[in-house]
Amino acid sequence: MLMTKLKPKEELQSLLPEKVFILQCHGCGEVSFPEREADELTRELLDAGRATGVLTTDYICNPENLSLRLERRKAMIDEAEGVLVLSCGVGVQTVSGALDGKSVYAGCDTVRLPGFQGVTPLEYDCGQCGQCYLSLTGGICPITACSKSLVNGQCGGAKNGRCEVDPDMECGWERILRRLEAVGRLDVLKCPTQIRNFAADADASR
Repeated sequence: MLMTKLKPKEELQSLLPEKVFILQCHGCGEVSFPEREADELTRELLDAGRATGVLTTDYICNPENLSLRLERRKAMIDEAEGVLVLSCGVGVQTVSGALDGKSVYAGCDTVRLPGFQGVTPLEYDCGQCGQCYLSLTGGICPITACSKSLVNGQCGGAKNGRCEVDPDMECGWERILRRLEAVGRLDVLKCPTQIRNFAADADASR
């Protein structure tokens, strides 16, 4: 099972642009979602005039269903500077893949709990590491997309865009750089990545 928890409001305030479209996933049978806290955050952003629209659904890791729902809200998404996704890490990556030219922000951290972990047909993977970096890496997870799980940039060993550890694997950080460039957010790499708080994952799994 997975558990998602809302990121601290102070962290979200420092990440989010002025106008966002909010996508809430109420999860599936394998994901525990902080519905009450997410609803409170959504209301606050709506009351402050910072949300261009809201989509509340489930199973956003289903790309065909998600694309149809997003298409119906295209005007609201276009009006926003970014999309705030309240879901597990797989959901955030699915949204990022569906909205290639739009900045996507992870509103939740995902932690691992004992038991069944759920099944998705997608290539996206969530390391359930307790501190999500997807807001800073263009919606591409540096933990799972990089064979070394580097969070502070490319190792320098990639050749022709392929990983030095696994030549069949595309370099995760080259993918991240391309995505950040496409959404005009390369500037986020000027700031050092926050050191991971491993206690966040350890505490949740006890």
